[in-house]
This record gives sequence, C-alpha cells and structure tokens, in this order.
Amino acid sequence: MQTSSTGVSRTRQVVAAVIGNALEWYDFIVYGFLASIIARQFFPSEDEYASLLMALATFGVGFFMRPVGGILLGMYSDRKGRKAAMQMIIRLMTVSIALIAFAPNYAAIGMGAPLLIVVARMLQGFATGGEYASATAFLVESAPAHRKGLYGSWQLVGQCLAVFSGAGMVALFTHLLTPEALDSWGWRIPFMIGLLIGPVGLWIRKHMEEPEEFLEARKQAKGASPSLMQVIREHRRAILVSMGLACGATVSFYVVLVNMPTFAHKNLGLPLDQVLLVQMLAVALMTVIIPLSGALSDRLGRRPVLMAFTLAFFVMVYPLYVWVAAAPSIERLLVMQLLLCSAIGGFFGPAPTALAEQFPIEVRSTGVSVAYNVAVMVFGGFAPLIVTWLSKVLATPVAPSFYVLFACLLTLLGTYCMQEAPRAKRSVELNLGVKP
Repeated sequence: MQTSSTGVSRTRQVVAAVIGNALEWYDFIVYGFLASIIARQFFPSEDEYASLLMALATFGVGFFMRPVGGILLGMYSDRKGRKAAMQMIIRLMTVSIALIAFAPNYAAIGMGAPLLIVVARMLQGFATGGEYASATAFLVESAPAHRKGLYGSWQLVGQCLAVFSGAGMVALFTHLLTPEALDSWGWRIPFMIGLLIGPVGLWIRKHMEEPEEFLEARKQAKGASPSLMQVIREHRRAILVSMGLACGATVSFYVVLVNMPTFAHKNLGLPLDQVLLVQMLAVALMTVIIPLSGALSDRLGRRPVLMAFTLAFFVMVYPLYVWVAAAPSIERLLVMQLLLCSAIGGFFGPAPTALAEQFPIEVRSTGVSVAYNVAVMVFGGFAPLIVTWLSKVLATPVAPSFYVLFACLLTLLGTYCMQEAPRAKRSVELNLGVKP
C-alpha cells in the first residue's frame, strides 16, 4: 500500500510539473510562430524584412532577462523551495501574457505599442529563466534512483506539448480566419487562451509536494545557501560543461522547432497552415521519443545516449536542408522534420537529468540556471534573428544549418567532458555484466 501511495504521489508530481511547464512555454512559443504578424502590428516599416527583424529582435530581448531571472529565481528555489519558486514563476508569466494579449498596436498608441511588447517579453524572459532549472530539479529530485533520466525527460515533454499546442492553435486560426482578420485581431486569440496559465497553473502547483531529496539536503545544510559567486567559483567546470550541453539543445529547439514555420513560409514559399501541420506531426513524434531516450539513459548512462543522438543530428542536418531547398515541398519538409525531431528528441530525453547531475542538490537550481540561461541567451535567444540574417546575407536557404552545426560541435565537446552520475555509471556496469 505504501509503494502504491508513493507511486501515485510521484505521478502527481510529474503531472504537476509537466502541465505547468507546458502552459508557461505555450505563450513563449506562440510569439515565435506569430512573429511576422506581430511585426506588422507593432513594428511597422516600409521594408517588410526590416519589420520582421525587429519583431525577432524583440523575441531575443526577452533572453537578456533570462540569466537575471534564472539566477534570482534559481537562488530563491534553492533557499525557499522548488514549490515556492514555481508558483512565483506562474504569477509573473501570467502578467506578461496579459500585456501581449491586450496591448494596443502601433496605429493606436504609436511608440508605446512596441515598448509594451518589449516590457512583456522582458518579464516573460525573467520568469521563463527560472522555470527550466526549478522544474528540472523538482522532477529529478522527485524520482526514484533508477528512474531519474525518465523523470527528468518529462520536463522537455512539457515544452513539446507547448510547441504542439501552440502550433495547433496558430494553425487553427490561420485556417479559420482571413489574412485580414488574423492580422487585425485573430492573432490575439492564442495568447488569450494562454491566459489559462494563471488559474490552472497556480492550482496545479499549489498541490505540489517538495521532493524528499531537497528537504533532506536543506536539512543537512541547516538552511545555509552558498552565494552566487561561491557557486560560480566552486562549480566553474560544471557550469561550462552544462553550457556546452545546453547549446545544441537550445539552438536546435529555436531553429528547427520555433523558427521553422516562419522560415519555411518566408524563405521556401510553403503555405503556413500546412507547415504548422508538419510541425505538429514532427513534435508529436519527438514527444514520444523523449521519455524513451530518458529511460534508455537510465540503463546505458547519459553520455552514450547524448553522444549518439547528437552525432546523428549533426550528420543529417545539412544534407536535409540542401535536399528540401533544392525542391521545396510539404512532403520533403515533413521527412526532414521527422528525422531531425527524432534526433532532437533522443538528445532531449537525458539532457535535463544530465544537467541536474552536474551539481549537488543544495546549489542545483542556481547552477543549472546560470549555465542553461547563459547558453540560451547567447546561442538560442537570437537564433531566429541570426538564421534570418544569415539567409539574407549568404543568399542561401540552407544557412540555418551552418549555425546548428556550430552549436552541435559545442554540445559534443560538453558531452565528452561531462561527469556521469554514480547511478548512470552503475547502469553501464550492469548492462556490461561487470560485477561490483
């Protein structure tokens, strides 16, 4: 009976983290999908290309706040608890969503309109900066010792659900509404739906329980928490390795998932509603692969699984871009996205747990926040802007693959240098038949 009760409690913990995480990322993703429309509403320009660049730059502005939010909320999570931090994040995100959903456009209030969007994006970046580390630490610390890879993988399942639902909503209203209606008011509807994040997310996270591992670690530390500089000084290697691990993941996420609809529509001339449908199918496949690869890492170790899928992605990305660019079609785009998202899903599965395992529990949220958010800000936040600029300057639709290849090299280096957790090493020994 006790085992059953523990199992139900752990399942509730996972569901709470995944649903809250999916709701938070939904609105973050929708902005990326609707960047071209938001550009016309809030950043008008005679040059449509310049207008789009401004909207994408604003998308990146939010990432400047991610390290700030990640560090402050990460330290708050290590000191006050995972539950307290995750509830605060929900509240902050709700305010930012409301600002975007109800902001008057440029025609109504002039320069005040883009300023409102910038403020909303900065607040959104601050809140989202603390989400990854807090949710990852929460899931890994709630997991049994032999299932930490599987439990940690659900963090990115939540993000995939956000991409899937965001793409679905944008595709639905793009199909149902005329281009004029979508530009005028229809683009606001997906954001308004995202406002459910407030009451639903707060209710879900109110019923979370602090992980026993965290409570025990805080008890042993007697409430003392290292300062930020102490964490950076004592865990410098772990931070650098984790930044490398996060680099390929964040670039592939924003280039292959978030920016692909805009890229395929603008650069390849493919219908936006069909592109979004392709995206939904690819993300659905990736969502299935993520927990499977996370579970696989519990048996084989994090490094072998991360290395194998990163290499597969590295080998495929450039040839697939060339193949689709040579004769753009929905069918070719579908094949490319299914293959790339399979490799990304395989990497995403063990990645959250691998990052968490680089740091001890008492500084885990802070350490992961510093490494992950700096990597996201530097390499991921401006990924859509960079690939749009590269495509224009190099005059080739395969330009995004160059940036992804560079990020993958950094991830391979980080994977090679990472520390395997004792449990992961033990799993490798068992699978090889090595006796203790």
